[in-house]
Amino acid sequence: MRRLVPALLALALAATACGSGETAAEAKTLTVFAAASLTESFGTLGKRFEAQNSGVTVKFSFEGSSALVQKLTQGAKADVFASADQANMDKAAKGEVLDGQPSVFATNRLAIAVGKGNPKGIKGLADLAKDGLTVVVCAPQVPCGSAAKKVQQSSGVTLEPDSEEQDVKSVLAKVQSGDADAGLVYVTDATSAAAKVDKVDFPEAAGAINNYPIAVVKDAPQAQLARLFRDFVLGEEGKKELAKVGFGAP
Repeated sequence: MRRLVPALLALALAATACGSGETAAEAKTLTVFAAASLTESFGTLGKRFEAQNSGVTVKFSFEGSSALVQKLTQGAKADVFASADQANMDKAAKGEVLDGQPSVFATNRLAIAVGKGNPKGIKGLADLAKDGLTVVVCAPQVPCGSAAKKVQQSSGVTLEPDSEEQDVKSVLAKVQSGDADAGLVYVTDATSAAAKVDKVDFPEAAGAINNYPIAVVKDAPQAQLARLFRDFVLGEEGKKELAKVGFGAP
């Protein structure tokens, strides 16, 4: 019996070591490059995807779509790319960094984010051109900046922003901190930050609806998982979560 106990312990330790090795081998990280405006919705979907796929960790990089395309074309490794507009997805396709055709999974439009209680009494787009207001928008190369430019051109309202940010979350942050009186953001961003800002809708936003496409990245380290995640976003569960913060159906 005394000889048997050490032998059993040795077998148990060996089994534990083998089990740890198998777990480590099964662990996989899915890297998703996604537009900043997808932070909340994709964050939730990422957790659900992990729960449904044992051993999988979803790692997100949320930035302006133009910055993400630049990284991909410069050789950054990722499995999935989700853009806030078709133009930047087209750049990715032209740069030959996509595997297959992108699919549009949602739409979005602009709204005006203002401080809680709307202290400046902003009622529409034209109010943002008034003197004495600190207004921020996205830079022109960023999807929300391109949409802001289209809205100005179609409405005849010309804005003189105090700053042009590299992604929509930076615009929102300036409104939240009080550094700006108002900012042009997406409806979804203002909705997600409802505890910190108020949202002012304006009809001219209908003239600049953004399509959001998603695609698997060429030579993705986790190509099979990438396709599963893409399909998950395009599926019913993805649609429901996106709709909660105001994304429209494609």
